[in-house]
Amino acid sequence: MMRKYQFYFIGTPIGNLGDLSSRAVDLIGSVDLLLAEDTRKTMTLLKKNQLGVTVRSYHDHNKEKVTPSIIKKLKEGATAALVSDAGMPGISDPGYHLVRKLIEEDIEYTVIPGPSAVTTALLLSGFPPDRFSFYGYLPRKKGAREKIIKEAGENQGTSIFFESPYRIIKALQAVASQLGEREVAVAREMTKLHEEVLRGSASDIISLIGDRKLKGEITLVLRGRGRSGRTAKTDSVDRE
Repeated sequence: MMRKYQFYFIGTPIGNLGDLSSRAVDLIGSVDLLLAEDTRKTMTLLKKNQLGVTVRSYHDHNKEKVTPSIIKKLKEGATAALVSDAGMPGISDPGYHLVRKLIEEDIEYTVIPGPSAVTTALLLSGFPPDRFSFYGYLPRKKGAREKIIKEAGENQGTSIFFESPYRIIKALQAVASQLGEREVAVAREMTKLHEEVLRGSASDIISLIGDRKLKGEITLVLRGRGRSGRTAKTDSVDRE
């Protein structure tokens, strides 16, 4: 029998809806309130699993306003959960703000683990997984982007970034400019039918992408400084 908590942070699929755990399904169906970044995406997941639950929007633009009412409901005895659009809540989403508030208010919570784009891309990259750093989304401004890539380039361990398909070329250009022929991997559509992984130098991958308009969320992985191994051939993988 599972211990009951008042609040749950629940990991959700990063692409393939079949990756939602049975424990996550049970808990989502049992709470009084489900918080979600994008309620439209969450409703797709709920419909697939035939779950009926009250869903409320919770994101970076409303977290300050909404959090006090959530805390009030929890103190009145309600149970609730937070899901992200994809992956683990609190990783590049407003979940951390809520974590701190729950701790301040002495409200017990737990985490229901699930898929992670960070660790999935790490293994797909083929780079050493024993030490790695996650930087979240790369800055939009050129100077800030180049600065953080240069900083990551000094790491002995592998570095991981999220990036938009509309800005991935600029990110790769910054890597090529700051780090030369350092090996990188670009993973997109992970766990979906058209999963693709491109491996090689940043310049190689820019050439491979060419005029293609990439779709889907992208994870960029950078090999650590001084940890070069056997050079991996650029690879493209389609999986069901």
